[in-house]
Amino acid sequence: MPQMPQGIVKGGKEDVKLNNQALFQTKAYINGAWVDADNKSTLKVYNKATNAVVAEVPDMGKDETARAIEAASEAFKSWSKTTAKHRHDLLLKLYQAHQENAEDLAKIIVAENGKTLAEAKGEIAYSNSFLEWFAEEATRTYGHTVPSPLPGVRNIVQTQPVGVAGLITPWNFPAAMITRKAGPALAAGCTVVIKAPAETPLSALAFCHLAEKVGFPKGAINVVTCAKGDNEAAVGKEMCENPAIKKISFTGSTRVGKILMSQSSSTLKKLSMELGGNAPFIVFEDADLDKAVEGAIACKFRGSGQTCICANRIYVQEAVKDEFCKRLAAKVDKFVVGNGMDQGTTHGPLVSEVGVNKVDEHVRESVKAGAKVLVGGKRGEGLFYEPTVLTDVPAGGPTDREETFGPLAAVYTFKTEDEVLRKANDVNVGLAGYFFSSDVARCFRVGEALQVGMVGVNTGLISQNVVPFGGVNESGFGREGGKTGIDEYLVQKLMVFGGVGN
Repeated sequence: MPQMPQGIVKGGKEDVKLNNQALFQTKAYINGAWVDADNKSTLKVYNKATNAVVAEVPDMGKDETARAIEAASEAFKSWSKTTAKHRHDLLLKLYQAHQENAEDLAKIIVAENGKTLAEAKGEIAYSNSFLEWFAEEATRTYGHTVPSPLPGVRNIVQTQPVGVAGLITPWNFPAAMITRKAGPALAAGCTVVIKAPAETPLSALAFCHLAEKVGFPKGAINVVTCAKGDNEAAVGKEMCENPAIKKISFTGSTRVGKILMSQSSSTLKKLSMELGGNAPFIVFEDADLDKAVEGAIACKFRGSGQTCICANRIYVQEAVKDEFCKRLAAKVDKFVVGNGMDQGTTHGPLVSEVGVNKVDEHVRESVKAGAKVLVGGKRGEGLFYEPTVLTDVPAGGPTDREETFGPLAAVYTFKTEDEVLRKANDVNVGLAGYFFSSDVARCFRVGEALQVGMVGVNTGLISQNVVPFGGVNESGFGREGGKTGIDEYLVQKLMVFGGVGN
C-alpha cells in the first residue's frame, strides 16, 4: 500500500519561511496599493497537509471589485498606448524576478495548495515560461494590408488590445494559471483584474509583489481575494456584468463557466473558457506497456489527480489489461503520501474535504458496481486519500459521468478500436485525450477521431507554453498559450483609405 501520513493534522498558526519574505503578501492589490476588505473581514488560508492556518487575506465583494475594475480601466488609457517593446521589456523583467525567486514561490504553492516541493518547482518553471513566451509575442502582434478591388483604395488591418481583462483563476495551478492569462493580456496592452481562488490566493499576491517591484504601473494589475460563497459569486458577477471589463478568461468547471457566460451576455464580452474534462487514456495491445504505465502515472497522479487534463477513464485492450494493471499497481504501491515539504514525499493532500468526499464516493460506487481495488481505496487522515487503482470498472459508473479530480485510476477493458473510440467520445466534454500505440496508421486515425482539443500520442504530458491549450464541446472555447494565445486579448481594426492614387 502507498505510505500514508500518520498524526499529521495539527492546529495553530504555521509560518511560511522564505528567503524573500516580502513575497508573502496578505492584503489584496488594487490600483497599486495593498488593501483590506472594506469591512475588514478576512478568510483563512490553510496548509492542506497540516490544517494549520498559514495566512488570512481580505474577504472582498462587489464594491472592492468595482474599484479594481475602475483602476484597471483608468490604467488602460496609458498602458494600451505603450510600445510593444516596452511591454516586452517589463515582462522579461518580471520573468527574471520570478526566476530569481523560484524556490520561494514554490514553497508558497506547497503551503497553500499541498503539492510536493518538486511538483511546485515544476509549476513555477511552467508558470515562468508563459511570461517569457508572451514577452516575445508582444512584439509580434502583426497587422496586415489587404489589396482592394476598388481603385484608389488601401486597406490596413491593425490589432489593438481589447480592453480591461477579468481573469478568474483556479486553485490547482495557483501560479501557472495566472501567468498563462495575465502574460498575454499584459503583452497585448490590456490591464487586468484577477480574482484569486479562495483556496490559494497567496501565489497571486506574490505575482503582484514582483510586478510592482519591476515597474508595472499602478492599476495595470489588480488582485481581488474573496471567500467561497456569496462574496465569490458577487465578485464574479461584477466582473461579468461591469461594462468596463471587455474580456473574461475563466478556468474552472463547466457548471460555473455556463453561469459566467450567461452573466457576460448583457455586455457581449469577449470570452475564453477552459472548462471541465473527462480525459480518456487508451492503451492498445501493440503499445509499449512500460511507457504506457509511465504515461498513466504522469497523467493521472500529477497534482494528486487534481488537474483538468488528468486521465479519468483508462481503457486497456483486453489482451494486455492484466499486465498493464499489474505494472501500474506496483508503481502506485510505492508512492509516499504526505506533507509536500517532507523529503521523499511523492504525493500531497487534496485541496478540500469536498474533493476527498468525491474521490471516496467514486471509489465506493465503482466497487459496489463490480470494480476491484488493486491498491489504495481508503481515506487517509485530514485531506489525504490513498492513491488508488481500480480494475474491471463497469460502464456507466461515476468516472463515466464526471471527473474525479483526485488520485483514482479507473481501468476499463475494451476489445476493438471502434468500441473504445465510441466510449471515449461518449461524453459532453472534450478537453484532452491520450493513447498509446506503436501502429503509425492507428496513431493518425485515433488522434483524429478523438473529440477533444488536445491529444497525447504515446505521452501522458502535453502542457507547454508554445502550444495552444483548450477544449471543444462543453470543455469550452478559446486557446491559451502558443502563437494564438495573445489573440484572445486583441481585436482587429480595419482602416480603409480612399482617394489614394488614381
